Amino acid sequence: MTLLILAYLGGILTIVSPCILPVLPFVFSRAGQSFSRSVLPMLAGMVLMFALVATLAAVGGSWVVQANQYGRWLALALVGLFGATLLFPKLSERLTHPLVSLGDRLSQSAQGDGQASDGATAGTRPGASFLLGIATGLLWAPCAGPILGLLLTGAALQGASVGTTLLLIAYAAGAATSLALALLVGGRVFAAMKRSLGAGEWIRRVLGGLMLAGVAAIALGLDTGVLAQLSTASTGGIEQKLVDQLGARRGVGNGAGAGDAAAAETGAGNTNNAMTRTAATEPAPLPVEGQLPSLDGAVQWLNSPPLTAQALRGKVVLVDFWTYSCINCLRTLPYVKAWAQKYRDQGLVVIGVHAPEFAFERDIGNVKKAVHDLGVDYPVAIDNNYAIWRGFNNQYWPAHYFIDAQGRVRYHHFGEGNYAESERVIQQLLREAGATQVASSISDVQASGIQQAADMRDVRSPETYVGYERAENFASPGGAVRNQANDYRAPSTPSLNAWGLGGSWKVGAEQATATQAGARIVYRFHARDLHLVLGPDANGKPVRFRVTVDGQAPGDAHGTDVAADGTGTVTSQRLYQLVRQSGDVSDRTFSIEFLDPGVSAYAFTFG
Repeated sequence: MTLLILAYLGGILTIVSPCILPVLPFVFSRAGQSFSRSVLPMLAGMVLMFALVATLAAVGGSWVVQANQYGRWLALALVGLFGATLLFPKLSERLTHPLVSLGDRLSQSAQGDGQASDGATAGTRPGASFLLGIATGLLWAPCAGPILGLLLTGAALQGASVGTTLLLIAYAAGAATSLALALLVGGRVFAAMKRSLGAGEWIRRVLGGLMLAGVAAIALGLDTGVLAQLSTASTGGIEQKLVDQLGARRGVGNGAGAGDAAAAETGAGNTNNAMTRTAATEPAPLPVEGQLPSLDGAVQWLNSPPLTAQALRGKVVLVDFWTYSCINCLRTLPYVKAWAQKYRDQGLVVIGVHAPEFAFERDIGNVKKAVHDLGVDYPVAIDNNYAIWRGFNNQYWPAHYFIDAQGRVRYHHFGEGNYAESERVIQQLLREAGATQVASSISDVQASGIQQAADMRDVRSPETYVGYERAENFASPGGAVRNQANDYRAPSTPSLNAWGLGGSWKVGAEQATATQAGARIVYRFHARDLHLVLGPDANGKPVRFRVTVDGQAPGDAHGTDVAADGTGTVTSQRLYQLVRQSGDVSDRTFSIEFLDPGVSAYAFTFG
């Protein structure tokens, strides 16, 4: 129920999202008409089409993305036809003259005046309004914020389900609610204008012109590009507060902004924030949350032969869901490693379940290297098909599940933090299992580098995805061109949390790839640390880069993967720490220039 409320509220917020602006004229074309016969069918068509497109995109794969692109062009053509008939009545007459009665009714409905054969006004025909709603839903689907990113990522990871569809319908219903309220207000304004000015014909023509302008804006990508820069209303921060309060895809501690969900980093907005449950400071009975699900389904095990739930009976088990490019997972890793070593002899078994977010994290060679480089020596199940993930009904990176010696789940924690409480749970479960030499002290973990805990007091920048499926606040003029090389111009003075590309890039669904040397990324951020998930060229050839902060070499503010002069090299697909500031934190402009072609950029995270 909480997630349904979150989805509904996120949908309501889309009314002030910049990319919804070109869609509003299509909605206002129904203003002043019968709510039950015109407005309501159009909103229903929008909700159903949006939920259908989003569900298919979440579970269907890349072919659905391509199909949706064709569908958007068809929708643009249909809505353009509606707008043209509103603007030019003679065009409507010529189009409808040779058509059958269905086409005639549709065209007359688009005009919003005249009488149908049954005496009802054409503007109140539910079928035509429903059709307009379907077309509008296709155009509106990309207006996604952090909450929708969470829902899509969860759907993609957990597969198709009734719950997934209900969440997406709740999101769409929220948006329809806000649009309906706008329609009611707009209808009153138009009615007043008609009464005072007799301007019915003029209003109809203006709406037609606005609809055609909206079609042009969407076709040129202005709905997600220029409008996003010009708009003073941004829902990302508002949605993120909801996500922070009600739960999201990745763990606590990465500031604002995934999702991920989808992801779920998504887990933009930070889709990295999640609700946590606090254990009691004194030992108290822990509830039974369920049985340890099957551990079958991993494509491979590292550091151990395959483990089963039955074989683990008699042991206390900590299951840690993680993925190696997730900054939240990396910051919890020192604690998990410390617990594994400290309590191994008392009967604790730690299992890392590696569930990938990005495609490169499915590469077993990449995971093996990360496990070695990070010093992980406990068993790791490679869960590329999310079989174990779904068995736990998990939704988060990182997620920790604590299982007692009888195979029962007794406690869980999502995200960073609450380390002392989690360690006390381990101690309590070990004592319940009969261990007599269990330490009562809490581990003193001193993490460094990327794994050092974030300074959340100064994190005001969200996790930001570079691929078009979950990108937000993209500020390069003209917006992103999908799946083909394009020359971009980086913003010269970006506002806080705005970012852009410079040079030649090919923007894909989950990453952008530089097609020529000299390509740049610029980001205006506010945080102590800036990280960027990067990969070398397709053949594995290293890519050199140079980082600047406010136009200068970072100096003492350089990250662990950058020299003081700002130089560094992308050698593998992983998360790179590019900036670590000391002292006071303020708004800074980060820029990275790639001196060789072929680099792929996936997501920014902050700490």
